[in-house]
Amino acid sequence: MAQIVHKYTLLILLSVLIMHSLFTSVHSTKFQEKKPCKRFTLYFHDILFNGTNLANATAATAVNRTQLGNYKHGMLVVFDDPMTKQNNLLTPPVARAQGFYFYDTKDAYNAWFAYTLIFNSTEHKGTLNIMGADLMGEETRDLSVVGGTGDFFMTRGIATFRTDGQPNAFYFRVKMDIKLYECY
Repeated sequence: MAQIVHKYTLLILLSVLIMHSLFTSVHSTKFQEKKPCKRFTLYFHDILFNGTNLANATAATAVNRTQLGNYKHGMLVVFDDPMTKQNNLLTPPVARAQGFYFYDTKDAYNAWFAYTLIFNSTEHKGTLNIMGADLMGEETRDLSVVGGTGDFFMTRGIATFRTDGQPNAFYFRVKMDIKLYECY
């Protein structure tokens, strides 16, 4: 009788181990990074109005900074900036970036962006919507591409920011590496 119980116990234990190994092998797939379906690089040129550059300013302070810290905390900037394929501001724009950013940290230079890239050229027509935190102290920063229209209908992806130049307090240039992972 003891041998029968021992055989059944061994059989049950073996069955449980086999089912467990099958279950874990089915559900333990490794993360595989997808390749982007579209990828391109653009340069974002922001020229903040300083009181004297009305002719070429592309951005203006809508709300002044607060007195919390020394990092422009609370300052809201609205912009209509040219986007170019090269880092030269004088090259023809391929899109416009329209939206806003505000400085949201009182102890470091950080901003939160929400804007739309508007394309109207022979190469692309439509919009891309981008939003997220720009942690300016980092070499690269990722913002979310949360949707789009036209050639970019319902797209999703990442826009990686890298500061490309800031010669003064009223102009900065950001290199944007845009990778789209859902393209329809």
